[in-house]
Amino acid sequence: MTSVPTGTPGRPTAPADQGVGPLLRAWRERRRVSQLELALRAGSSARHISFVETGRSRPSEEMVLRLAEHLDVPVRERNALLLAAGYAPRYPETPLDDPSMGALREGMERLIQGYEPYPALVMNATYDVLAANRGIVMLLGGIPESLLVPPLNAMRLTLHPEGMAPRIRNLRAWRGHLLEQMERQVALHRSEPLRALYEEVAAYPLPPGTPEADPGEDAGAEPGAERSAYFALPMRIEHEGRVLSFVSSVSTFNTPMDVTVAELAIETFLPADPATVKYLHGLMS
Repeated sequence: MTSVPTGTPGRPTAPADQGVGPLLRAWRERRRVSQLELALRAGSSARHISFVETGRSRPSEEMVLRLAEHLDVPVRERNALLLAAGYAPRYPETPLDDPSMGALREGMERLIQGYEPYPALVMNATYDVLAANRGIVMLLGGIPESLLVPPLNAMRLTLHPEGMAPRIRNLRAWRGHLLEQMERQVALHRSEPLRALYEEVAAYPLPPGTPEADPGEDAGAEPGAERSAYFALPMRIEHEGRVLSFVSSVSTFNTPMDVTVAELAIETFLPADPATVKYLHGLMS
């Protein structure tokens, strides 16, 4: 397994020219919620919500947190709202390598190791890889050293024309899926680093020889192999002359009380056909 320390995160800040009112209004509009609907959810009144958004009324700390909860504001941005309202941040941001995070680190390590021989990894909000099991390491064989310099980034490794992209048989479909996923997260989190990463990987050229249309499900399958009826979009990737198929699942923590924990994601790759299961068990045995 590989792991990378997260480093020392910065303290959240609110824009100098914005109070909490405009920030809350921006989140409400992003969620497409009316003032009346938000007021009903939060046990307030549309008049009070209007006064808060225009700066005529300063919300209490409890009200800021209640509105943030009903607007599904990410934990990091809840701290920014509190700062803009003149209150101290409520949620700490503890480095993952801090001793207090020992139980969390050990739990995630056991989880992804226990998932072997199938690939699994832990990422932060900008897709930096914090830990990975042997299944992931197997897929990265032959990747240029320039792309493996820490911090490893899952999106760069996957979509870079010198990374995994040339090996992905259904690259156009898988690339489209990943970019749509990043677009949704950029809209949700208001993260400039995430937006910069999206713009970078979206601009990567397709590897030479990429077909105009992705090959069919059975392209590259072994003679006599059964046709697979995939239950989700698979990533179909070549490994040592074989085509392996995986579907991805991403897990996050319920009700996180720390910014670092709120932004962790565990991605696991489930074999999408019997041939992939057989091959991986044989490879790791």
